[in-house]
Amino acid sequence: MASLIERLERQPLRASAAQYRGVAQLLDSLLAQAAPGAELDALLGASPALAELYENQHYAQAGLCRSPLEAGLNAELAAAAALRHAARTGA
Repeated sequence: MASLIERLERQPLRASAAQYRGVAQLLDSLLAQAAPGAELDALLGASPALAELYENQHYAQAGLCRSPLEAGLNAELAAAAALRHAARTGA
């Protein structure tokens, strides 16, 4: 299933929204049952799309704990810059 979600992420037009949602819901259910540990960490490390689903599932408790800090910081800085630009230009 992890490899399927990776393929869907790399080729987003290959599946309908309903098909993608079905795969994501199934993976969400499987992740909810998964025991924490080295095996789960290895699987999440090998599948960025699955890791993102896992992170979203646990966001309330752990935030963006699996995302690299630099990427999150850069995204936040880019968003702040975009908001400043929009405020200046009235966009």
